[in-house]
Amino acid sequence: MPNEQPSIFIDLTPEYKHNLRDLSKRFRNIRSDVQPIIEQLQQGNFFGNRIAGIGEEYIIYKVRVRNSHIQKGKSVGYRLIYQVESPTSILLLTIYSKSDREDIGVNEIREILADFDSGES
Repeated sequence: MPNEQPSIFIDLTPEYKHNLRDLSKRFRNIRSDVQPIIEQLQQGNFFGNRIAGIGEEYIIYKVRVRNSHIQKGKSVGYRLIYQVESPTSILLLTIYSKSDREDIGVNEIREILADFDSGES
C-alpha cells in the first residue's frame, strides 16, 4: 500500500467565509480557482510569501490565486491569507481580490486572528 500523507485539517474564519461569499457573487469561478490551493495545503505543501511583523509565533502566508474570470494572470487575481497553526492544521484567514484592494495590513490580520480566537472559546 502506498504511504498516504496525513490529511491536514483546514478551518475557515468567518471573515474568509464572508469574503468568499461576497466575491463569488462577482466571480462565479472563485471556488474552483481556490480549490487547487486548498488541495496543495491539505497535502502539507505550505507556500506563498510569509507575512512578517505579526509575531514569531504566527506562521502566516499570503498566496496569489489566479482569477479565471480575469485573463491577466495571478498578479490581478486573489490573495488568500492563511495561518499554519500546526503541521496538521491550517486556518484560512481571508481572501480578497487584487482589483478591490492593493494589500492587507498586519493590523487587519491581527484583528481577524483576535476575532477568530475570541469566537472559538
